[in-house]
Amino acid sequence: MGVLQAGDALGSSYKLIKKIGSGAVGEVWRVSHLRGGLDLAAKLLRPEHAQDSDLVEKFIKERSVLLSLQHENIVVARDLVVEGDQLAIVMDLVEGGTLRDALQSHGTLVPGSALGYTIQVLDALAVAHQNGVTHRDIKPDNVLLDHEMAKVSDFGIASVLQGAKKSTSGMLGTPAYMPPELFTRGEAGTSGDIYATGVLLYELLAGRTPFAGSGNDYTLSFRHVSTVPPRLDLPETLWDALSSMLAKDPSDRPDASTAAYQLRELAKKYADLPALVVTEEPTEFRELERPATVIRSSEKLQSTSEPETSQAQESPELPDLGIPSNHTVIRPMGTRKPAVPIEKEPETDQRSQVKRPDWLTTKAIWLLSTAAFLLVVLILGIILIPGAGGKGKANAEKLTATQQDQILPSGLGITRRAVYDSQTGDVELTVTYSAQKTPLRGEFFESLPASGDGSTCPNATWDGAKAVRNQQSINGVAGDCGWQLTDVAVPKQSTAEARAKLHLEMADQQALDEWLKSAAEATQKAMSDPATQGSAYPIQRLQDIAVKSPTRTVSQTPLPVKLIPVWPSGPDELNPIYASPATGKPTAVLQSVSQGEAGVRFADGCSGALAVSKDGLVVTALSVSPQCTVRATVGNYTDLQSNPFSITTR
Repeated sequence: MGVLQAGDALGSSYKLIKKIGSGAVGEVWRVSHLRGGLDLAAKLLRPEHAQDSDLVEKFIKERSVLLSLQHENIVVARDLVVEGDQLAIVMDLVEGGTLRDALQSHGTLVPGSALGYTIQVLDALAVAHQNGVTHRDIKPDNVLLDHEMAKVSDFGIASVLQGAKKSTSGMLGTPAYMPPELFTRGEAGTSGDIYATGVLLYELLAGRTPFAGSGNDYTLSFRHVSTVPPRLDLPETLWDALSSMLAKDPSDRPDASTAAYQLRELAKKYADLPALVVTEEPTEFRELERPATVIRSSEKLQSTSEPETSQAQESPELPDLGIPSNHTVIRPMGTRKPAVPIEKEPETDQRSQVKRPDWLTTKAIWLLSTAAFLLVVLILGIILIPGAGGKGKANAEKLTATQQDQILPSGLGITRRAVYDSQTGDVELTVTYSAQKTPLRGEFFESLPASGDGSTCPNATWDGAKAVRNQQSINGVAGDCGWQLTDVAVPKQSTAEARAKLHLEMADQQALDEWLKSAAEATQKAMSDPATQGSAYPIQRLQDIAVKSPTRTVSQTPLPVKLIPVWPSGPDELNPIYASPATGKPTAVLQSVSQGEAGVRFADGCSGALAVSKDGLVVTALSVSPQCTVRATVGNYTDLQSNPFSITTR
């Protein structure tokens, strides 16, 4: 399978629309079904997985189980594609971001929100565990947000990939969230998901994972096994519940249903608790206190200890093991009271109580009916006869058409609404721009084509934005009847409007619908033209951002990183939109799609071998590593990852 592109087929039923993410397992694409309906998301596993016959066989066997997982807190899998070198899971499309995005935006979450999201994750795990499915990779990146609803994604992917190549730690998953038994015994069951969810809750509250710090994957794994999670400034009962999920022994952890029940009670109690302040990663961790080794024998050993110790040995005190995690909780169920029937009032004969007036004779009734009929005929004649009172009501009605584009990679959404007045022949067009995770500001392109067979582009007057005719000779963009809108600012998670008024002749509703559709298609065609060179209209034309770094760098030195724009014509490596460490002012493209440096954040993709400055803009190589990557977020462009590179000594 070569480089995937929008428009490529996925199996025999789907078509790729655009890439919306990538990771260690593969790429996530927005896809459409050839038979229509809502767009879906498809996680395409890497090509080498499709060449593993054992993995493909397991993939097919898992199909029925994965498709059976139905719950409001689970991203439901709709189909599995196994065709040629394509291996993909097709699932519901959730566009509200992830818990990772929420953490990056807020640093920490208030306990009420953190507990609420964790409870929903546990509810999803309870359903999955009952169906024999273990997630094995719970982390904020795999929890999608649909408004206030958390939805766990990637169920079954980890289990399917058990036979595939593992990560650098030799085990499948993300080291920061792996349970200690996975390091000591090489396996983990459903209780491992509870441990990972405990790490997730700790991170939502503290802004970092419990064992985050300097070192590589092996250092991190050792902390999971041998050290105690640093205490957070939380009420005792809340900390105890969190600690039980992070217990070293899997048998000491509650199951998903029990943990969810415990946290629900705490969420009510601590709903108004303020968020914690993000603290620095600890430099030292407290070692786990292990019990002394006990030697048992059939022969009684001679005591050499003092009397107090001997007495203690003869009368050992049994430890308090506490309430088992899977104990049955009995809750009283209220009885439903029978509905009280509504007594009906006795029926009366209305006819017997209404007396006809003396003047209302049969002749009077006939005359009144005739007069009413003539009045109705007169009114209809005035309305329907042309020229009697001006144009008819049907002709005076205004026609309305609406159209909506798919969300662009920059997070821009466009909705168009056209209202046609048949009396004046004017069209009032309202273009509504919306932004997602980051504000958008700059130039926008809109095409206003002629109607029908008209060859002349219509004139238009604009309100809400400065507008001039698009000039191809200046910006290189070729678009029919194009307009350049300037000084348009779209706030984060909000909208901005631009309105145009132009004169067109529309025969009927269908003509208005077709004109609005042609305006949207002409705009999209101009913005996706691969022949266009340059950086004009970046909010509508920028398809992706590539993260580039040298293939080799030296430890204890800043890592040079460049953000390369990917236009419809391809990557433009000669004109990066940002370079770290930065010098000079941010480029206009970066200002448009990311508020300059305000929306740029780098992250360590090398498990501790890299250090990132507090502002997230400078990456420093710390320790020697054969293969590293840098992760990045630029405005609405998330899950960006650099090319692999190595860190060596001088």
